[in-house]
Amino acid sequence: MVFVAAVSLGVIVVVVLRTARAAAAPARNSAASAAVPVTVATVSRADLPVRLTALGSVAAFNTVTVRPRVDGQLMRVSFREGQFVTRGELLAEIDPRPFQVQLEQAEGQLARDQAQLANAKVDLERYQTLLNEDSIARQNVDAQRSTVAQLDAALKVDQAAIDSARLNLTYSRVTAPISGRVGLRLVDVGNVVSASSTSGLVVITQVEPIAVVFTLPEDSLRTVLPRIRAGASLPVDAFDRSGATRLATGSVVTVDNQIDQTTGTVRIKAVFDNHDRALFPSQFVNVQVLADTQRAQLVVPAAALQQGPQGTFVYLVRDSKAVVQAVSVATVEDERASIANGLNAGDLVITEGVDRLREGSAVEVRR
Repeated sequence: MVFVAAVSLGVIVVVVLRTARAAAAPARNSAASAAVPVTVATVSRADLPVRLTALGSVAAFNTVTVRPRVDGQLMRVSFREGQFVTRGELLAEIDPRPFQVQLEQAEGQLARDQAQLANAKVDLERYQTLLNEDSIARQNVDAQRSTVAQLDAALKVDQAAIDSARLNLTYSRVTAPISGRVGLRLVDVGNVVSASSTSGLVVITQVEPIAVVFTLPEDSLRTVLPRIRAGASLPVDAFDRSGATRLATGSVVTVDNQIDQTTGTVRIKAVFDNHDRALFPSQFVNVQVLADTQRAQLVVPAAALQQGPQGTFVYLVRDSKAVVQAVSVATVEDERASIANGLNAGDLVITEGVDRLREGSAVEVRR
């Protein structure tokens, strides 16, 4: 009885195992043939911008060190440090009294010489009358005529002295030669300043507009120079150090006249309106130049591009299967890539789910 029971139990176990294996086989076959869910994009034609990136430095469009043009004591400073001033605005005053005295002296000298000239002309007329009556020597007349000429020249010298004194009086009021932002004051009130001073009173930087100087590889000239020579305006965007925040938008002004042989780069200057004063002199910025626009290019998302031993390829969807297709990439810009060859407009390329794919894998397109 025991033996019969053992045999019966063994038969039951064998039957159960075979049944389990038979049930698992279809499940495995179903899992092997299950389609991989993927996301696709359609190859289309579009205009693709060509942008060049570089690191640039902000430079004031004009920088002026304001220096006194006359010697004297600094009596008053009319600006605040960091203030924005306009051209012709009063910045400082130098003691005007010495120049006022010089002006009065020159005016007095002019009045005296004018009186002497008037008297000399009267004498000349008298001498000419006597000469006509043969009552005086011609030499006396010629000498008087020379005196009149000398006094006439002295009047011009006196007038020049007056103009010089008035100019010095004007220079005693120091005004802004350009519009811009003033820096820190370099001289305090009460000091005696000199026209020969090299330090100056203050430095003014023009920040509206403002310039950005950056460098590009010499190979980029093939793209940039033809556009500039054709009179095209190349837009330039300035970003902060992180490259995430756009600070200002301007345009290329000019390209330097030579390539730096040590670095193989060329300097380019762009100008920005900077009305909001987001750019600051000597600030480092990331620059993007819209050098060109490629028209009607075959465009795919950059996420569709894959790298393999044979080069760049994409997965196409054909008859619900993944097909490997080698491609040649022209440019990549803004997470989009232009394809030189290998694809046609309307093709479906897989952008997500490629990590589980191989040639011929069944796919299920997710919408």
